[in-house]
Amino acid sequence: MSFADQSLTSKLKHSLPWLARYPFWRARSALRSFKESGDTRHLILIIANHFEPSWNESGELFDLSTQLSRLDRWCEKARKIGEAVRDADGTPFRHTNFYPAEQYHQKLLAKMAELQAEGLGEVEVHLHHGVERPDDAANTRRVLTEFRDLLAEEHQCLSRENNGTGEPRYAFVHGNWALANSSDGLYCGVDSEMRILAETGCYADFTLPSAPDRSQVSRINAIYECGRDMDRARPHASGQSLRVGRAPTTPVIFTGPLVFDWSRRRHGLPFPRIDTSALTANYPLTVKRMRRWARARIHVEGRPEWVFVKLYCHGFFDFDQDALIGETMRQGLEETIEYGERTGEFKLHFASAREAFNIAVAALDGKQGEPGLFRDYRLHPIMADTMACATGTRG
Repeated sequence: MSFADQSLTSKLKHSLPWLARYPFWRARSALRSFKESGDTRHLILIIANHFEPSWNESGELFDLSTQLSRLDRWCEKARKIGEAVRDADGTPFRHTNFYPAEQYHQKLLAKMAELQAEGLGEVEVHLHHGVERPDDAANTRRVLTEFRDLLAEEHQCLSRENNGTGEPRYAFVHGNWALANSSDGLYCGVDSEMRILAETGCYADFTLPSAPDRSQVSRINAIYECGRDMDRARPHASGQSLRVGRAPTTPVIFTGPLVFDWSRRRHGLPFPRIDTSALTANYPLTVKRMRRWARARIHVEGRPEWVFVKLYCHGFFDFDQDALIGETMRQGLEETIEYGERTGEFKLHFASAREAFNIAVAALDGKQGEPGLFRDYRLHPIMADTMACATGTRG
């Protein structure tokens, strides 16, 4: 058997749990869609950017000077598209920038904090660990706590509860997808990682989906709680969906759409591919993809008209940047917004990870109407509070 065959076999093996679940999820989703009203849906778009200006396809990290130059170009593009494209609330398009804790540089984060202050990309936490050998719980806790406090104290990033007290809160994505040691010991090593995230202030994880990687769990297309012991590996493999009227245990799991794309043809016959909600040069945002993602119907149970569309990308894969923050993305967004307005099928709302969590919590509390009203519902940016205190406008 060739290496390619082994790779395909391995991918199929690791995908079987969610593939087996998919038909049942699809049937259940279709039945609920039939029963629910035809009111205009609100699509809440979150871009989880695995933000690594150090990334180099050779495997070596770029030096700091090169990283700063790459970040300057990114910020220029972010400002340009943010000015050009606004959502139904007038909010500028932006990403949530998950920056790797193990690659911290003060100058880089200072620039990212400036971008956040302009409303063009909130900073959250990303971590690669256990790459050369399995990590341990104590080191993981130390790294997350130290990086959390650096972001909050040095750069005024992250958030706190609306009363402005307590430890900083953060959203998370796991490098190499291996959340809570879900890659069979590779790229993590810490079974209790979800417990550590909870105890260090993580309110939500935005890692999934990761198919066809081995780290993909069977639970798909949902906003849900960890259903298993958080001191054991893969506690997020199952769990209850968030539901109106019931307070969740954090960190909440926000998955992006994991669906089949049947639009391709070969020799006149359907030739499906898996749409993992990744943004790339050869698979950019389009109206067709947005409608497909919307049909995944990821929502808080009891509030089906607020649909969460969490996408992901790697911002410093140079060959993908145009589809992430350049002209290709601008065109895709403008066509999508125009389609939604013309047909009345949906309204598009841009949200950071924090804002998406706040909107979900507002749904849990029975709030209705325009989701954009609840962007700061529970968690408030530390940066905004700091600026308000400096100007005497808070409280």
